[in-house]
Amino acid sequence: MAYSRQTRYSDPRAHAALFDPLPADPAGIGEVIRNLVVHYRASGIDFPPDRLAEIDSRWADRLLDADRRRFDTPLAEPRAPEQRIVGCCRDFALLTVSALRHQGIPARSRIGFADYLGPDWHYDHVVAEYWDGARWVATDTQIDIADLRLGPGGLRTAAQVWSGFRRGEIDLETFGVDPGADHLRGGWFARNYVIGELAHRLGDELLLWDLWGDMSEELPDDLSLIDELAELLQAADAGDRAAERKLADHYAGDPRLHPGTHVTCASPTGATFTADLRRDAI
Repeated sequence: MAYSRQTRYSDPRAHAALFDPLPADPAGIGEVIRNLVVHYRASGIDFPPDRLAEIDSRWADRLLDADRRRFDTPLAEPRAPEQRIVGCCRDFALLTVSALRHQGIPARSRIGFADYLGPDWHYDHVVAEYWDGARWVATDTQIDIADLRLGPGGLRTAAQVWSGFRRGEIDLETFGVDPGADHLRGGWFARNYVIGELAHRLGDELLLWDLWGDMSEELPDDLSLIDELAELLQAADAGDRAAERKLADHYAGDPRLHPGTHVTCASPTGATFTADLRRDAI
């Protein structure tokens, strides 16, 4: 896909003009995004239910709606942490990608597991990636890392993690949401994230807690589909155009992979509900 075009999730729609004054460079954009979003868990702030619900905003323009409900100032004007948009790593990445695309910079979001957020644990994480004219550069605008390695020591993509697991090199019991979240880790979790990585790559930048298609909270007996996707994703990252095309064909043609019109949203708010992805239905 053409990564300089907005997707239905990254499109700021009525708020596009808010991005006009932003710096035309990834570092400057990242600084603004950190001023807009606060992590619902990592901040340590106890948000009331109506504010916590912002984590399910899903669309970039709905995230910006939340900011506009409290502010009528430019996005770069300081916001106190407790007044920022309540989100997670995916929202830092989505708004970064949205702002970069608005500036004409090709950008996309990457899903995987971070080796750098805490000791002895690989936290599920999303970062932005942009094309600098010569290569794709990953940037973690949540914590201000400008040139992030995609691999051990940095963000291991979901595909890398899955392939490492299948080779017997990785214990997936240390890959997940948090050491204290007993269920949100392991093989089924990493498998779902490979499907999520593919979706984000192809323009469906869904929530981390959305479930669709062949996603499951159990590890099935047949792992061949995810094995193939993981290999193709890594080949595409290495510049294999044929792998990129095959991923797009798989995603478009296989209902196990793309979300269709509805997903199950298992929100961190504690609610589980069916979300309609059709913009005209919202």
